Amino acid sequence: MTWIKICGSTNLEDALTAVEAGADAIGFVFYEKSPRKIDAEAARTIVAKLPETVEKVGVFVDADCNAIRSTVAMAGLTAVQLHGKASMDSVWNDPRPALVSVGVSKIIPMIPGNTLKDGGLFMSERVHEQAFAMLVDAELNGASGGTGATFDWEATRSMLQALSLRIPVIVAGGLTSSNVSVAIRMFQPFGVDVASGVEASPGKKDPSKIRGFIKAVREIDRKTS
Repeated sequence: MTWIKICGSTNLEDALTAVEAGADAIGFVFYEKSPRKIDAEAARTIVAKLPETVEKVGVFVDADCNAIRSTVAMAGLTAVQLHGKASMDSVWNDPRPALVSVGVSKIIPMIPGNTLKDGGLFMSERVHEQAFAMLVDAELNGASGGTGATFDWEATRSMLQALSLRIPVIVAGGLTSSNVSVAIRMFQPFGVDVASGVEASPGKKDPSKIRGFIKAVREIDRKTS
């Protein structure tokens, strides 16, 4: 079945709604400029109430290993999602295993989907070995993630499918209950990731949209299994 991450959780009610609806992972954004930002202490309170089987993913933008590791420890995260060159450089240039450098073994680097239109993606052996999955997201006006925009699915289809042969791929960017089945049919990804597509407003989820999104994913899973 398709792995589902509901990202940008800021409160316990939204996180529990996602879990009860069948989400596999809950995402917390530790970035001051995001409307979905949360601090480590608040995230810790939510994480403590979530099932152990659910991934608790911290989203970091241009943060170094020390900052990431500190937040991981404080919040009780089980995976980290990396946005921005500074985050990538800090983690991949650190010779230590990820479990030591950032406090978790599961790392999800993000790449803008439209960069795949330009051809192949270079992936170092270290990235290939240590990444849990690759997140392919939309980038809009310099912002990556949570923009509500999609990348060019048709133009990137073959490259994304080729990428998925090398590493599990998580598709994000502008997904909703209306289009997620199209994305799954087109890319056959390991997972899907949604934030704005299940919100009532930035940082506040809409329970009906969460349930509708997860229902749509599971329905297409059944049809394509």
